[in-house]
Amino acid sequence: MKYERSSALFREAKKVIPGGVNSPVRAFNAVGGTPVFVDKAKGAYLYDVDGNRLIDYINSWGPMILGHAHEPVVNAVIEKAKNGTSFGMPTKIETEIANLAVSMVPNVDKIRFVNSGTEACMSAIRLARGYTGKDKIIKFAGCYHGHSDSFLIQAGSGAVTFGTPNSPGVTEGTAKDTLLARYNDLNNVAEVISANKDEISCIILEPVAGNMGCIPPAEGFLQGLRKLCDENKILLIFDEVMTGFRLAAGGVQELYNVNADIVTFGKVIGGGLPVGAFAARNEIMEMLAPLGPVYQAGTLSGNPLAMAAGFAMLKELNDNPQIFESINKKTEYLHEGVASALNENKITHTINRVGSMISVHFSEIPVTDFSSAANASNDTFKKFFHGMLNEGIYIAPSAFETWFICDALSYEDLDQTILACKKVATML
Repeated sequence: MKYERSSALFREAKKVIPGGVNSPVRAFNAVGGTPVFVDKAKGAYLYDVDGNRLIDYINSWGPMILGHAHEPVVNAVIEKAKNGTSFGMPTKIETEIANLAVSMVPNVDKIRFVNSGTEACMSAIRLARGYTGKDKIIKFAGCYHGHSDSFLIQAGSGAVTFGTPNSPGVTEGTAKDTLLARYNDLNNVAEVISANKDEISCIILEPVAGNMGCIPPAEGFLQGLRKLCDENKILLIFDEVMTGFRLAAGGVQELYNVNADIVTFGKVIGGGLPVGAFAARNEIMEMLAPLGPVYQAGTLSGNPLAMAAGFAMLKELNDNPQIFESINKKTEYLHEGVASALNENKITHTINRVGSMISVHFSEIPVTDFSSAANASNDTFKKFFHGMLNEGIYIAPSAFETWFICDALSYEDLDQTILACKKVATML
């Protein structure tokens, strides 16, 4: 495939946008080459500025669970825009989507909408600190919760020490309150808690990780975290920005039957528009201003266009629960086909899958945490990525990102993808 127009646009973008992109993963730094500039999308397909059609396996990093330009969502936005795009005042649609979301998600009474997943997670830990009166948080290496200072932390000198900043601009003072633990390692979490007794307000994690590739929670891991939190008066926060309304109508809490104290959302809840949210039980949410002392605000929060898109998306998922079975079966079919193609060509790999999230790791060992994900062969992944792209298949341009499957994919699309994988595997 030729990407002459994309290359020209990238050169122009770099003159006025840092790195030529407004989010780093788009720059293709992890895989090399020139990013693809999209002209339009419909259903399961992207159409780039050079006229190429690509089968899409990132789906705007998750929200397009029903496919691009899904008609009920598009129509909802168009109709709402005719009445104005933003007011900075309450609107009826905010309450409608709040009622719907709360009815779908277990163990929450109230929800507040914000403008991004980053903002939702940032607000959630502030709320947890305000509710518990404790300052420190535990996060897991490899889990990503946005670019708020508290989350841009790397490992310290030992298993139970506080972290250090991994981005200039993040202060040591902020970093000292973020403790790092190993995903899927309950003993390590217990050690961190023990070394910081009575100082930890919350544990936040992606309950199914998507930012080190797709990594499922080990059996008993989420249940174990719930027990540790209960025993130590710590709030458990599930970052369901990726998984919420995708893995099940009620997200991971429903899928694994484990209740979190605070849940954050993004992606699907906005129907493709910039939306985030966080939700919890009454006694926690009523700590928020204007009811309580924990301040959180946003001029464009609850934007009517975003609320209309999100409501249309959630309503369709709620009214048609068979969508989850359909999309899961398609992902399983893709999993089996890709595994077969790689096995036929003796390509060392492991595939992780939960529902409609899936990733291929070129690793000899199971991938269960950030360390094992990082030990996979990135060189093989780069070849695989570009080989698939040349075959008209667009997967995440990073080995550390999950693929997201949409229900608009046909089995013919999946067969084309598997056939492309067979061809690419002969060149790895």
